[in-house]
Amino acid sequence: KAHPVVEKVYVCDQIRERAEEYSKDFDVEIIDTFEEALASEEINAVAIFTPRTTHGQNVIKSLKAGKHVYSSVPCATDIDEIIEIERLVRETRLTYSMGETGYYRPPAIFCRREYRKGTFGKFTYGEAQYNHDIRNMEGSFRSSGGEDWKKFAGIPPMWYPTHSTAMILSTMPGVYAKKVVALGFAGSPRTDIYGTEGQNIYNNPFSNTTMLLELSNGGIARLCENRCIGWVAPETYIAQYYGTDGGYEFSVARHSLCTWKEDGKTTKMVDVSAELQPKDVMDNINENYEDAIQKIAEGAGWGETYPIQSRARLPREYDGMVNGHNGTHHFIIDDFCRAYETGKLSPTNIWAVARYNIPGLTAQKSALAGGVPMDVIDLGDPPADWEVLPDGVSD
Repeated sequence: KAHPVVEKVYVCDQIRERAEEYSKDFDVEIIDTFEEALASEEINAVAIFTPRTTHGQNVIKSLKAGKHVYSSVPCATDIDEIIEIERLVRETRLTYSMGETGYYRPPAIFCRREYRKGTFGKFTYGEAQYNHDIRNMEGSFRSSGGEDWKKFAGIPPMWYPTHSTAMILSTMPGVYAKKVVALGFAGSPRTDIYGTEGQNIYNNPFSNTTMLLELSNGGIARLCENRCIGWVAPETYIAQYYGTDGGYEFSVARHSLCTWKEDGKTTKMVDVSAELQPKDVMDNINENYEDAIQKIAEGAGWGETYPIQSRARLPREYDGMVNGHNGTHHFIIDDFCRAYETGKLSPTNIWAVARYNIPGLTAQKSALAGGVPMDVIDLGDPPADWEVLPDGVSD
């Protein structure tokens, strides 16, 4: 609503009480139904925040109605829907942008910048994960699923893979997954949520799933999506990122960059945490490390901008406004609005997010088959005549 490109915002919710609460909190008008929004000549963009399995069909309806689309993650939980979204975007040239925080998180920005500079050399191996225990998600599933929330909460973790895949794949332009092999953990104590005997509507036994990706540049990536894990925060991060000439590692609070010294025989290790942690968090790390990591576990830095996230390109209207997901929200929405305004592609356009999303959907099939290697469908690069907005986050 604050963005200078936006003239007016409406809210639409199937539950009227929610719409009224939102309308009051943010001073926006209510539009009664999704269908009414799609039929409106005044509304030219739609933001989708519906349950995960409905994103694909709602995006398709919106594009067919001639609307620009912002979608929360994931893009879709069905590969055919992703293929259809790509077709529609290519044909209509409408803006599609997915709100993937991973692209804008400090570790991804750092690795993207250093990879571009050649610091790492040829990429060899990387690890990223999204650790989000079901106990921390119960409230959201209850609010959307009602009494049957457990049947929806058992969604396969790899149907929601982009928080881990995006951070590795976004660092290397044009690189995509060629093959996947995955294994799932079916031993969760939450047998009321995960299983194959009607506990959930997906017939999904896995609370945690890990996949290995063979990438188009020859590198290997290990990605984890965990919903049964005694770990609260940080929940989304690159743990390791290695190339032939350098590497990056992160653990809770400290970020390290390792490169070869000039002699080519010994390594140089540098702590780069000051660029990848907010100043108040960094000061606490230096003064009392044990206290600092506890505060990180409790959400320190959640709403702050990090030094590596350049705010120079953001609208002045965003100064002092609430933020979230480690400083990513302002950049996500600004990129959607800039893409609409300029006719260029958002960094999280359909071709990018297809590469983040499809490997996870294929990984679930691999895990159900006991770890069978499978080829990953790739939808290719954006049309050559369609420019992507510059990074603008770390520059």
